[in-house]
Amino acid sequence: MPDLRTALAAGPVVLDGGLGTTLEAAGHDLSGDLWSARVLAETPAAVRAAHARYAAAGADVLTTCSYQIGFDNLAVAGFDAAQTRRLLHVAVRVAREGAAEAERDAWVAASVGPYGATRADGSEYTGDDGLSVAELERWHRRRLEAIVDAEPDVLAIETIASPAEAEAVARAVEGIGIPSWIALSASSSAFDTASLRATLAASARVAGVIAVGVNCCPPDTVASALADPVGVPFVVYPNSGETWDAAARTWTGDPGLPLADLDDWLAAGARLIGGCCRTTPDDIAVLAGRLHAPR
Repeated sequence: MPDLRTALAAGPVVLDGGLGTTLEAAGHDLSGDLWSARVLAETPAAVRAAHARYAAAGADVLTTCSYQIGFDNLAVAGFDAAQTRRLLHVAVRVAREGAAEAERDAWVAASVGPYGATRADGSEYTGDDGLSVAELERWHRRRLEAIVDAEPDVLAIETIASPAEAEAVARAVEGIGIPSWIALSASSSAFDTASLRATLAASARVAGVIAVGVNCCPPDTVASALADPVGVPFVVYPNSGETWDAAARTWTGDPGLPLADLDDWLAAGARLIGGCCRTTPDDIAVLAGRLHAPR
């Protein structure tokens, strides 16, 4: 396979969908603070099977089950640093095994969630984490170095919910040794339209960043984020048509991944496209059918 940067220059690439959603549909309980990381630790074969379903559906990129893995929150759950590092390696390994099981080539993207995701208190949606840029940079750098040691193809730095944390991860990935993409949470209260676009542009200038964009947002908010070219391809993976009610801890609205604006996303420069929360292998199969069709 070519490297992902080269592939993005050649045309659209299909990203997978909601890994947690797929695990939940298979009967796994994600209600704990570790979310899908608990399934990875206890039942890695289930995560492998979920990856295989996405690969079979047509995903060209499989995102690892590491979004909520951090040294501090796993320490609270009883994992020492060595065990956390091993779990990150398991996350990359089972993604590769899932692609092999589906008999498809796929790039493995190591999921790197925001600091707030490890707090399990909803701050990943607001960027209200209480840390300085320097503190966030140190926190991310330690985890990034451990993830890079597991040898994924790319870092998927995602659901970044504030300009400050975007600056921190941009500093942390410099010189890290493998390419990355940075996806912002367009739904975060810390961003308005201007600051979101400015942060995308700043992130795109970081050496080694091969795509920037948005994730974990309503599909109808994507087009606005892509209004200004930034010099690298856009990555886009919105939620389904449903909306998360954080207070009630439930989803409301219409399921499925709306693709009415797909051609507009492509025209704006989106090249890495998939789904986030509540999207499924069936949704990705429909998307792959659109993106893999001759143009």
